[in-house]
Amino acid sequence: MNGSANIDGTGLFYVMGPSGSGKDSLLRALHARLGPDDRVVVAHRYITRDADANEASVSLSAEEFQRRAGLGCLALHWRSHGLHYGIGLEIEQWLARGLKVIVNGSREYLPHAVARYPNLCAVHVRVKPEALGERLRQRGRESEEGDRAAPARATEDFAVPARCRLVELDNSGALADSVEVFARLVGG
Repeated sequence: MNGSANIDGTGLFYVMGPSGSGKDSLLRALHARLGPDDRVVVAHRYITRDADANEASVSLSAEEFQRRAGLGCLALHWRSHGLHYGIGLEIEQWLARGLKVIVNGSREYLPHAVARYPNLCAVHVRVKPEALGERLRQRGRESEEGDRAAPARATEDFAVPARCRLVELDNSGALADSVEVFARLVGG
């Protein structure tokens, strides 16, 4: 690599899926597999709620989040379920170094992410509705109303931009099986 910024998104894996699909578990398990020489980085995301120990996140107040967005510190940022989510601009430095970068994104924000990083690989993590409902109940982060609505949201269509590489990853079964598929995809 010649050191020029690789901001077209080559090497960027944009993981998305409904709440409860196991994105955080998948990312955590992949990260645990990485050795010191693996050129794969799982980016943390900034969120305006308390960070969960099971996710690669940094909690920010809404004011601090807006301040950082206004200063241009975020490569990607969106609002979902009343919260702000963002990915730091540092991912561009990592991409420029030839690293493979994995981010936890949003299905609704995918068109914006592809507009900025046209060569990213979108990874849609899906899970069977019955498994999704059980995972959400166990997690306890959603309200009862949210638990009931989640399986319907999980099957909603979302916009996939033309020429966007999309990989569907079924995470309904054993996590180890899903991680193996995902690791082969990213080369980790």
